Amino acid sequence: MKKILLLLLIVLPLSTKSLFAFNDPVSDLVSGALTGRVVDKMGYVLPGATILIEGTHIGIVSDVNGFFRITGLKDGAYTIRVSYVGFTPEDIRLTIKDGETNALNNIVLNEGLLMNEVVVTGMNSQYKAMSQQKNSINIANVISADQVSRFPDSNIGDALKRIPGISVQYDQGEARFGHVRGTSPDLSSVTIDGTRVPSAEAEMRSVQLDLIPADMIQTIEVNKVVTANMDADAIGGSVNLITKSQPSGRRITAMGGSGYNLISEKPLLNLGFSYGNRFFEDKLGMVLAASYQYNPLGSDNIEFEWEKDDKGKSYVSDYQVRQYLVSRERQSYSAAFDYQFNPDHKIVLSGMY
Repeated sequence: MKKILLLLLIVLPLSTKSLFAFNDPVSDLVSGALTGRVVDKMGYVLPGATILIEGTHIGIVSDVNGFFRITGLKDGAYTIRVSYVGFTPEDIRLTIKDGETNALNNIVLNEGLLMNEVVVTGMNSQYKAMSQQKNSINIANVISADQVSRFPDSNIGDALKRIPGISVQYDQGEARFGHVRGTSPDLSSVTIDGTRVPSAEAEMRSVQLDLIPADMIQTIEVNKVVTANMDADAIGGSVNLITKSQPSGRRITAMGGSGYNLISEKPLLNLGFSYGNRFFEDKLGMVLAASYQYNPLGSDNIEFEWEKDDKGKSYVSDYQVRQYLVSRERQSYSAAFDYQFNPDHKIVLSGMY
């Protein structure tokens, strides 16, 4: 009994001391902090940017909205290096004071980085997509709107067929269903901004990808391995469609295209427009987008029916020349608003029709 009491007397003071050693409120109050947001010259955020304090081992990466926050900095002068794949690094010199938070607001990085004999070229949003794909914790492919716009893809299904590991089923010349890693479309899920999209047909759970215009989506994420934060009903994989987000400044984009179908003898039409801006000292952000597509599809084929006569010889019993004329019209509208209370808190309202 004496040995047990002696052991408790020794362990209890040590445990009490270790409990308060890691929770020093005075240290938290006197240390400085650094906050900011990393964007490109067009105002697009750069998620996954690296922020390092030179001469120390302190560093962090920006979140999905480009924001970062470093705490526990002592009083003194620092040099901050901000870098991103495909962009020229930016060095910022500043002074940190105890108990104060230095807000750097938007840190603008310029594109185009020459590394010996390797020239990095491409579009700004595709740089971000490559960085997200590189830093992903699972097997994933990420493509941006800039990459999609390089091809005449009218819907998301046509855009997905260019991603490795994905094949599509066609309906009247347009991609309708997607196969991830060779599995059935029923074994994969499709989400918009993380929200599950139901099937338009009651007898199946696969999503019709030709219903969504390609120019209404900012980023396409294909997760070929489902992680713990995703629904566990996608054996093949998960396709997440990210809609256009609010920019850090005014941005206006317009797109137009046309063509002609020789079978239907009608012209094609493809129009798109988006407007985004921030107001009230960059606290309120908004983006509006609209898309209109008219595609008069036309196709023809010849079908034969074969039979055998009494002698076993095959002959054509019937044949038909068929022509299919289908007109597909798509209209899509989206709106998104966000209000930034502070660098760590904001509220977002978005919708798509």
